[in-house]
Formats: sequence, C-alpha cells, structure tokens
Amino acid sequence: MKLNPLQNDRAAGVLVALAAGDALGAGYEFGAPLPDGADVTMKGGGPFGFAPAEWTDDTSMAFPIAQALLESPSDGGSYSPAALTTVVRAWTSWAVEAKDVGAQTSAVTAAARRLATAAGREVEAADFTAAAADFHARTGRSAGNGSLMRTAPLALAYLDREPSQLMAAAAELSALTHADPDAQEACGLWCVAIRHAVLTGLLDVRVGLRLLPAERASLWLERIETAERSRPRDFSRNGWVVEAFQGAWSAIHYAGLSAAGPAHLRASLEEAVRGGRDTDTVAAIAGGLLGAAYGYTAVPFEWRQRLHGWPGLRARDLMGLGMELGRGEGHRSTSWPRAERHDYSMWSRTDALVRHPHDDGVWLGGVGSLQRVDELGIDAVVSLCRLGTLDVPGMSPENHATFWVVDSAVGDDNAHTAFVLAEAAAAVERYRAEDKTVLLHCVRAESRTPTVAALYGARVAGVSPLEALEELQRVLPGARPNSLFMRVLREADVSTDPLVD
Repeated sequence: MKLNPLQNDRAAGVLVALAAGDALGAGYEFGAPLPDGADVTMKGGGPFGFAPAEWTDDTSMAFPIAQALLESPSDGGSYSPAALTTVVRAWTSWAVEAKDVGAQTSAVTAAARRLATAAGREVEAADFTAAAADFHARTGRSAGNGSLMRTAPLALAYLDREPSQLMAAAAELSALTHADPDAQEACGLWCVAIRHAVLTGLLDVRVGLRLLPAERASLWLERIETAERSRPRDFSRNGWVVEAFQGAWSAIHYAGLSAAGPAHLRASLEEAVRGGRDTDTVAAIAGGLLGAAYGYTAVPFEWRQRLHGWPGLRARDLMGLGMELGRGEGHRSTSWPRAERHDYSMWSRTDALVRHPHDDGVWLGGVGSLQRVDELGIDAVVSLCRLGTLDVPGMSPENHATFWVVDSAVGDDNAHTAFVLAEAAAAVERYRAEDKTVLLHCVRAESRTPTVAALYGARVAGVSPLEALEELQRVLPGARPNSLFMRVLREADVSTDPLVD
C-alpha cells in the first residue's frame, strides 16, 4: 500500500512504541500501583531479571507474527496455514529459553508440542488451535491478555483491506492460544483501532464496534466507557484481557486530557506502568496504538537508544519491519532502512566538517564526514538523514542516534518537527554528558544540522537559538535552515535547565 510520509512514520511507530511500553513496564511487573508523578524508567529487573531497556514476551511473540506476515503471499495474510505454522514454530523455539512465558501460553504450547510429537511431526498451527480450544473447554477460563499483547503487527498487514477482514484475522490469530470470545474480540477491536490510527492519525477504540454483533458491541461499549471513567490502577485484574484492554485505553484517555502528540504518548505509557500489576503488557498494548497514532518520531530517543530484545533486535529493526508491513511490499533489502549503504554520490558538498563554536567536543558535518569518524576519535554520531546499516562502521547502536527529519518547509513532510529537532539536540547533550565526542550531521550541513546545532548551542551558551545560529554561520557559511526550521528556532523555548542530568 502506498503510504504518505506521515502514514509511513505511523506504521514505523507501531512496533517500536509497543516494545518501548513493554520494556518500560518490565521492571515494575506484578508490583503495586505507583503514586502519581513517580518516576518510570526502563530500569530492567523485575521478577524475571530483564536487562535495562530489554523487552519481554509481549514483543518477542509479536515479532514472529510480523515476520510471517511480511513473508507470506499478499493475499494470504494470517489465513495462510504456512504463515501461522511459521509463527507457532518460532514461538515454540523461543519458549524453550525465554525468561517469561505467560501461564496460559505456556500450557497451550506444551500441549501443542505433545500433539505434534504423537503425530510424529513438527508442530503446526492446527496443533496450537486444538490445544487452545481444549484448554478453554477444560477450564472455561482462557481470556488472559496474552493474545492482545502481541497482535499489533496484524493491523499493519491489513491497512489496504476491509476492517471486517482484519477483525476475523485477529480472532483466528488469538485462537492459536486464547480461544475465549473476549480475547478474540479484544484483539479485533484493538487491531481495527491501530489500522484506523495509522491511516488517519486518530485514536478511536470504538471504530470496530460496528463489526460486532449488537449485544457484544453494547457490552464492549460499556467496558470502554468504564475505562474512560477510570485510571489503569483501578483495573486490579489486568491479567484478564478485558481489564488489560481497559487499562491500556484508560491510560491513553486519561493522559490525553492534559497532553497531546509525543507528550501524550509518553504520559500514557508512564500512566499505564504506574497502574501496577501486569505493567509490561498493559503498556505494550497501549504502545502499539499510540505508535500508530503518533509515529516513530514521537517515541523519545532516551527510550529508543538502548531498546533491545529477542531475537537480538534493536529499535531500528522494529522500525523497518513496521514500515515494510505497512507498505505490503515484502522485504526490501536494497532500500532504506535495510540497505547496507545509502547512496549520496549524486550530492555535492557533502564533505563539510567544522567544530561547533560553542563546544569543541561536537563536530558538525555533511554525510561525507562519516568517513573520518575513526580519525577524529568520534565516540557518538547523531544522524539527521537516512543511512545504510553499514554507513557508520564500528559504532554501537546505542552510540548512534538517528532521527527522521526531512529538509522541507512543508509541514506535512515531517511529523512533530519541533519535538524531533529538540530530541536531536538533547541526544547531543546526552552524549556530551557522557564525555563523548559527537558528530552531528545531515547530508550537506546546510539546514538540518545547523538547526539542531543552534538548539544545542543555545543551551550550552545560554543565548537564544537565533543568536547561536549567527555564531554557527561564521564557521559554517553554508548554514541556512529552511523557513519551517527557522520558525522552530524563533519559537523554541530554551531554558537554562540542562536537557539531561
């Protein structure tokens, strides 16, 4: 599906924000609700000993779904038995050494493996579906939140299809482990809301109600309205899919009363974690929908910087996977962001390289300056243009900050322009606080680089961004931010408080 720039950003944000919420909640899982205003960080730990900024089973189970959907035929989607079998085999392999597998998912996985072993073959999707149905028949309780936490990738694969098809596919995907109607309908409603958010930028969890039978739609509307009168902490049984759904939506709704845009994304995920109990799952569920509405560019750099998890992935991997799923064109190994190199050979004047006039520990350059990273002793790179995966060799992912910034004065070409530029400046300051030598660059150091450098310089020198820009233009004569970026500089609220501790 052809996506416009903002839709592309939103598709890229779904999995990244899901993983961010997951990792944010990991260190607080099963804890009591936190007081309002309590700090929430990606501290790691928790009952399963996750590393700081490491995601949990929520994202780990979502990843095989995304991979299988990406590799399946365009008209197959989740209805392809081969795709579903690929998913369950990945889950089965992952579960062997996973730090945390939900109780119901673990029981169904074990039962499915026994069915396959008895038949003398590898496990298949049908084994999981049969085991899940048997679990539900035996216990009458199979409405845990384990299918809702992982379902977001499906919405990206169905952007160009009817919402009714997505609702049906979500039910089938849920039924691999969670056969209860509540679980299937929760997955369907949340997926339809994610699809709607990617396409429109709007948060509307009611948009799928019309696809349910009238009696069930009325029940879910009542549940949604209850969530909007509540806080996440009010849902003490959020291991149940209904209260996980309500907890996630209540976090989004409550935070939205006082915040918008990237601030809403952050406040919602923090609110979800402060709700306590199954914190990683409620925040992951909320993150998938928030990322769909606000995009990759709304996820704070401090969360993206070290975000990681099974199977050895980082935020960039999830970003690229979300983009590819949304476009429906499969893997694109020769295109950004998967390509090893991004070709700028047709550009001239890419070799600009000067020291920042307010901080000689910061270099300002064009994309050609990346070739001098080792020579100059650069410890960290802040990139404001597209790069290939091997364009900054030897630089660890946590020391390479990347930002989506298009050098355009057209507002709709960039999402959250002022936020992203300020985040880039904050990344420079964060690295400098760690005593790293930093390279800040775009393609030719003419518009994006001087804009961010002026925001950073204003903080360092205690001057206005426009005054900082004047100093920059003395050492970087080609610096001329476009009109949109100039407006950001004029309107920037640069205080004297440091951006990082």
